[in-house]
Amino acid sequence: MSALLSVQDVAVARGGVALIEGVGFDVAPGTALVLRGPNGLGKTTLLRTLAGLQPPLRGTIAVDPEILTYAAHADGLKSTLTVAENLTFWARVHGQPEIDAALAAMNLRSLRDRPAQNLSAGQKRRLGLARLLVTGRRLWLLDEPTVSLDTASVALFAGVVRDHLARGGAAVIATHIGLGLEQEARVLDLGAYRARPPEQGGHRGSFDEAFA
Repeated sequence: MSALLSVQDVAVARGGVALIEGVGFDVAPGTALVLRGPNGLGKTTLLRTLAGLQPPLRGTIAVDPEILTYAAHADGLKSTLTVAENLTFWARVHGQPEIDAALAAMNLRSLRDRPAQNLSAGQKRRLGLARLLVTGRRLWLLDEPTVSLDTASVALFAGVVRDHLARGGAAVIATHIGLGLEQEARVLDLGAYRARPPEQGGHRGSFDEAFA
């Protein structure tokens, strides 16, 4: 089975300083990869690099950009539009025909006519995640997707991810929360890939090299 995403010997940096290096993995259809590690290690930077929002310091990333979508901490909602209008906007951007399945999946039917500015933090998060379902994209890159969600909503979202994988999709998820995807997902601890500081001998892509 051909991988939807293949990462080989990738290093990423923030502000010219390498954070993690030597990262490699494949993500096949129907599987998920959970990224773990302490805050500041580089999980968000790696996801942004995978999404094509910044170049890797080195290494190769093989992915068709037309199959991926990236969801970060911001929900990306238009506050004056209703729940349904927000989803319809994104569905049209991605050429998708309807939003009803997304509303149902994230328990938003009763809120469809409510302006986004009048939603609670958890409701906004559910709406932001519902956008994934109207993109039609096979590969989801998700940065702490369960922030602001209560236990019931976390379980709801886990079911959405599980259904996505069952349909041949894939996901890379940075999260500290167990999603109950033990059968479908494997965990990658990025702590093992922490970049060595320059004073310990340096490496390609170190701080000094960034300004050479």
